[in-house]
Amino acid sequence: MKLKTGDGAKGGKAVPDINLIFKIAGVGILISVLNMVLKQAGKEEQAQMLTLVGVIVVLFMVIQLIQRLFTEVRAVFGL
Repeated sequence: MKLKTGDGAKGGKAVPDINLIFKIAGVGILISVLNMVLKQAGKEEQAQMLTLVGVIVVLFMVIQLIQRLFTEVRAVFGL
């Protein structure tokens, strides 16, 4: 997680980088649009599998973020 300080931050506090949130939202929007298209085409099983794949992709993104968090916590506490 990147933290930015400076001109845009109020009172000099750190502001988390929100690119990951935008990536997750983009994946969600893309999956939901494709899901609707597949359901309209009568391919409900493929739509369900696509939703499952989307959840797995987002889960991997979150796992990487949690891994970075634990790495930073270890660095702070010297573990």
